[in-house]
Amino acid sequence: MSGAVNLPMPMRTGLPHFLPAVVLGIACVTSFILLLAFRPHVPGEAAPTAALDAILLWNSLLPRAAIALIAGAALGLSGALLQRVLRNPIADASTLGIASGAELALVFSLGFLPLLGGISRELIAFAGGFGAVAIVLALSWRRGLDPVTVAISGMIVSLITASLSVTLILARGEYAMSIHIWGAGALNQQDWSGVNSLAPRLGAGIVAAAMLLRPLNVLALDDSSAKSLGVALHGVRFSILILAVWLSASVTATVGIIGFLGLAAPAMARLCGARTTGQVMITSPLAGATVLFLADCLTQLLGPGFSDLVPTGAATALLGGPLLLLLLPRVNGFSAMTATADATSRQFRKPAVALSLLAAAFAVILALVLTLGPTERGLSVALGPLFSELLPFRLPRILAAGGAGALLGAAGFTMQRVTGNPIASPEVLGVSSGGGAGLTIALFVFGVPSPAVVLLSMALGSLGAFLVTIAIAGRSGFSAERLLLAGIAISAFCMAIVSMVLAQGDMRSYALLTWMSGSTNRAGAVEAWTAMITLVVLTAPLFLMTRWLAILPLGTSLSRSIGLHVLLSRLVLAILAGLMTAISSFLIGPLSLAGLIAPHLARLLGFQKLQYNLAAAILIGAGVMMMADWLSRVVIYPYQVPVGLFAALIGGPYLLWLLGRKERSA
Repeated sequence: MSGAVNLPMPMRTGLPHFLPAVVLGIACVTSFILLLAFRPHVPGEAAPTAALDAILLWNSLLPRAAIALIAGAALGLSGALLQRVLRNPIADASTLGIASGAELALVFSLGFLPLLGGISRELIAFAGGFGAVAIVLALSWRRGLDPVTVAISGMIVSLITASLSVTLILARGEYAMSIHIWGAGALNQQDWSGVNSLAPRLGAGIVAAAMLLRPLNVLALDDSSAKSLGVALHGVRFSILILAVWLSASVTATVGIIGFLGLAAPAMARLCGARTTGQVMITSPLAGATVLFLADCLTQLLGPGFSDLVPTGAATALLGGPLLLLLLPRVNGFSAMTATADATSRQFRKPAVALSLLAAAFAVILALVLTLGPTERGLSVALGPLFSELLPFRLPRILAAGGAGALLGAAGFTMQRVTGNPIASPEVLGVSSGGGAGLTIALFVFGVPSPAVVLLSMALGSLGAFLVTIAIAGRSGFSAERLLLAGIAISAFCMAIVSMVLAQGDMRSYALLTWMSGSTNRAGAVEAWTAMITLVVLTAPLFLMTRWLAILPLGTSLSRSIGLHVLLSRLVLAILAGLMTAISSFLIGPLSLAGLIAPHLARLLGFQKLQYNLAAAILIGAGVMMMADWLSRVVIYPYQVPVGLFAALIGGPYLLWLLGRKERSA
């Protein structure tokens, strides 16, 4: 593992080092005093109510305050260890997939293997978290564990594990829904058992971190220097990773997922002036403890009747997106990735004929998914009267899935041309998650919004997310690294908003879970017509904007010198891409990555000319999603798997392969 990652330099003067710490400390003390002073009291006679108030104070409020301090310190230490061992300032349990892997393991064990109840929840969470981070590190090992590839790998693992978790939750109904509410990071306590369980683990983690202090100092050097000093790199890194994952998994098993606190705590430690490894290891747990304690106090104070406004874990997750954006200038990858797609050597001499053949293949796929289906005796072909009976059930969902895939293919093509970046897509840039945030706001404001309100809200959310990503990445010339990390940051922020409503456990939560699963089993005539009409209306103008689409990847300066109004063209194309993403997310959910792979597959097949590349991307996107929808009905019949899961399983590894390919070609 080579290369360097820029870390924020500490302040040089003495007093300002302590100013953020002093402000946080005063805020924590003030909020806790307010919490004690204004907490509601049990009504009734003086003597019994005083006893009940004392019970609530000593067995609920004080244990909750203690668990917030302990969990925050454990996550702060875990984040500091991960960032040091990976030399990555954006490493933490959330960005590496540790938290989502632990949650998946716990959801699976609690929902489907109750016999595992005798096994420690901490051990199950550790197995899931360590399995997730092992996959992330294996995927990014070839590129030297550089921060960008690690972040992307973590995003992919989180996408897949989140989809699997949602699948299990929907399969188990209300019982598993309670698991998801717990997974949002609720610190409510009824006794001191959580504190008694987590405090010794934090103490052991602190002792282990102190024993590893010298290797941690050496890891700040490059690999060759560390080896020359006699450090067994692989053994040390493995030990530190085990410790960091264990601390994070212990917190997840006890109180659920506390998002991005491991990312925030070391950054705040460095802001307060922590310079050496020892200072960071001491200050990060303190920063994590104060941030989580303050967030928990505020969620109680601002909630109605002192009931939680939102789960504390979801509230702290809102820090993740803005903090990632602040850390973008300090993250350097180890290789420059090209900003434009490199042309393949293959190119059709007669692209119209090739496109006709691709359309014929698409027709074959359509016929296959319409006629071939699962039964109790296996797969069977529906013909004649049986086909007529099944067509009203199969055709709407296939048209909805195919239309959504085609819209994603066109949206991905548009985003890649607007940004001049081959890695851009609705899912990677957080545009799909922006649509989810819009849906969440609509559910929160209107309760049961109409389909028109849902589509409008999702369109505004998707468009807003895309415009913010463009504005942020545009400052660095739309470099692949900045664009990807900006998208991950926007996605983290938007999904935190979704998690806040999910944790409420009401019908809005179920509606959001259904959307996240990407299921098309409820698609009817309205969804099918929506997909077909919007596909025609939104993609037809793209074929009339080929000049814009051809010039924009050349860069802002060159585009302006040719006479193109860059701001107007990007705004119009962004609106179209945002609308296409919103409608496709409305139909199949946010987890697909079809918008990434469709334009690239079209180019790899040989469709290099702009119009043919766009048409082929539309056909490929539609075909991929129709096959994914068919597989979702076949794999575990009579149950169904989210449509987006299969597309994510295809698109995730393809994204990593594409990054590696760009590295070799650079």
